[in-house]
Amino acid sequence: MRQEEIRVRGTVQGVGFRPTVYRLAKACELKGEVCNDGQGVLIQVSGRAEAVDEFVKRLQQECPPLARIETITRRPNQSDRIFTDFVITKSVNSIVRTEIAPDAATCLQCKAEIFDPFSRWYRYPFTNCTHCGPRLSIIRSIPYDRSNTSMAPFAMCSDCGKEYQDVENRRFHAQPIACAVCGPQVWLEQADGQLVTTVSTTEALDTVCQLLQQGAIVAIKGLGGIHLAGDATNETVVQKLRSRKQRYHKPFALMARDMAVIEAYCTPNPKERELLESPAAPIVLIEAKRGAREREKYQDLSTHKLQSPNPSFISVATPIAPSVAPGQTTLGFMLPYTPLHHLILQQMDRPIVLTSGNLSDEPQCIDNEEARLQLGKIADYFLLHNRDIVNRVDDSVVRVVGRKQEVDKCDKAEFNQSPITRHPSPITHHPSPVTRHPSPITH
Repeated sequence: MRQEEIRVRGTVQGVGFRPTVYRLAKACELKGEVCNDGQGVLIQVSGRAEAVDEFVKRLQQECPPLARIETITRRPNQSDRIFTDFVITKSVNSIVRTEIAPDAATCLQCKAEIFDPFSRWYRYPFTNCTHCGPRLSIIRSIPYDRSNTSMAPFAMCSDCGKEYQDVENRRFHAQPIACAVCGPQVWLEQADGQLVTTVSTTEALDTVCQLLQQGAIVAIKGLGGIHLAGDATNETVVQKLRSRKQRYHKPFALMARDMAVIEAYCTPNPKERELLESPAAPIVLIEAKRGAREREKYQDLSTHKLQSPNPSFISVATPIAPSVAPGQTTLGFMLPYTPLHHLILQQMDRPIVLTSGNLSDEPQCIDNEEARLQLGKIADYFLLHNRDIVNRVDDSVVRVVGRKQEVDKCDKAEFNQSPITRHPSPITHHPSPVTRHPSPITH
């Protein structure tokens, strides 16, 4: 019988790491416990020597998608403590020397649920699980527990509580878990602060979609900040946004419903597609098709039909407004990375401009009242919610050169940590200090 203390350092909090440890320990018939602390994850195990070795091996091989192990340190546990089961224990407060996981784009399972009329997550804009959703943007302190995030005011309902406690559920110990019954809510208001009366969240999001197509500029509170959105194919709207925001020359970022919309304007290569669809969900600079911004020259684009998720909603692609990226041969596209964005864009057959909610050279707004004060003369409408953004997290901008990615601006995605490929994790049998990387927060 062997007893070991196993220290795991890296991006291992808020990524479903403890539930993975729990499942693997059970599978290897080990006893012990796992907890979060200021240095990462601490595991105590007791069992057959070969079972402990198998556990550590599988922990590396079956690491959660959003996790990144830097080091695993193993040492004998001299404690006389006797374990009768394997459990997840309460987090321990200690000196912070661990990394905070970045926010992650909506996973395919959560995306399927928000469009499934039979799911209790149907059209709920804050759906998430251990594979996706807010992390860095909502955390106030380490360890990463709900009580240390801006989800603390939202008590789980009984259904969410059951999923949170279910070891077989992908929401097992998902700290931001919430639903329409117990979680954050969204609302729409005019620039003067007057509420736009809607009977439901669904109607509010549908109204935003209609407003965008009618030429309105809408401030949208997202994951790590508030953005200004407008129809990217409407030159009048784009010029109006530039004038109000006082951003006269820099290219605007675009968000498109899906890859089919992007492919109407660009031809992303496999690496660019991989980046667009990654959990980091960055803005990817892609070479624009000839004439994508020139209505009179590009005939193929004018006949390119796009199929909406709603079979009755079929439309013809319209070229991007010339003022979106003046003088550029590339367009900066991203895909929706929250349920909120997916729900707004589901019936949009065209891209939208999605630029940071601020005046030129000012920090992006993250607070509702701050947005009302600073963006009241820019936006026509505000789509807000009551989950606080604790840390401002900007969208990262990348380009692919050859087979490599170059980071123009790195925030949400943390590209220096290679979100696409995972490297073998080093294992040491001696403690080694880990210094926390600077959090990608701009102020």
